[in-house]
Amino acid sequence: MVYKMPHRCPVCDYEMRISKLTCTHCPTKIEGDFSSCKFCQLPAEQLIFVEAFIKCRGNIKEVEKELGISYPTVRSRLDSVIETLGYSVEKEQEKAKVDSQEESLRRQGILEALERGDISPQEATHQMRKTGK
Repeated sequence: MVYKMPHRCPVCDYEMRISKLTCTHCPTKIEGDFSSCKFCQLPAEQLIFVEAFIKCRGNIKEVEKELGISYPTVRSRLDSVIETLGYSVEKEQEKAKVDSQEESLRRQGILEALERGDISPQEATHQMRKTGK
């Protein structure tokens, strides 16, 4: 019977390393200290999510349908996978928050200019439609 390799020690919960490889066709065996890939170390639930995410080509709406979960749950699971792989999510969330605040301020400025009569309603509409970059 073939078992999935454990990546955490069942006794102390530290990382397990691969020390022996065996060929499935011939009697070749290789011993050493090998690491496994980052994705191999993901828990089963995260692997299922990653597989669905890739299958859906990163389309969050499709992932929602595929797994029967909500948009916030998809985002949360994606963030969890990103963190498990060793990357930071906070920077992207903080950047999105700052971008959103800047966009709100930009729109507020357009509305104030419109209110003062500095710009026409058409110009205000044009400026509102432009992305804040």
